[in-house]
Amino acid sequence: MPENESVDQVNECPAKEAEAQDPAPEKETENTKKKGFSKASKKEQELEKKLHELEEALAKQKDQFLRTAAEYDNYRKRSEREKAAVYADATAAAILEILPVEDNLERALAQKECTVEDLRKGVEMVQAQMKACLEKLGVSEMGAEGETFDPAFHNAVMHLEDESLGENVIVQVFQKGYKLGDKVVRHAMVQVAN
Repeated sequence: MPENESVDQVNECPAKEAEAQDPAPEKETENTKKKGFSKASKKEQELEKKLHELEEALAKQKDQFLRTAAEYDNYRKRSEREKAAVYADATAAAILEILPVEDNLERALAQKECTVEDLRKGVEMVQAQMKACLEKLGVSEMGAEGETFDPAFHNAVMHLEDESLGENVIVQVFQKGYKLGDKVVRHAMVQVAN
């Protein structure tokens, strides 16, 4: 058995020698790994820091974008409300100017006994009042007989050949035209010569 013991001892020695030799390289590897790990962790920390900074910048930009979009939406809605209010105010102002004409027409119809002459005089007065209201609103008539035909303001519905009249002269007005400033509200319906 002593021979077996020596074999075991011989077998144990190389293992012990390997163990004795291996710990040093493992320590070097661990140190190397620690150094490499610390270098890698520094890089990772730097990358994480940059990533965090970029995420914060993105969050700020997103917040700014959302705020801008909300402000634009509010502006759009406010503009629509203001336009509607301006239109309503302008319409109300125009109606307020025309209401006295309506009042006088009601008064004229309420008369039980009146002559044709009184009725005509009342209609003439209401028409004069209506013209005054239109002038006050900035509405002017256009398309009178003798004027030169202009397709921007007149709508020719009939044509007349008459050498005694000039070319493109309005001979007859079937329906007056009106304009508000430079904007045509209604084209005049006319008969044009030559």
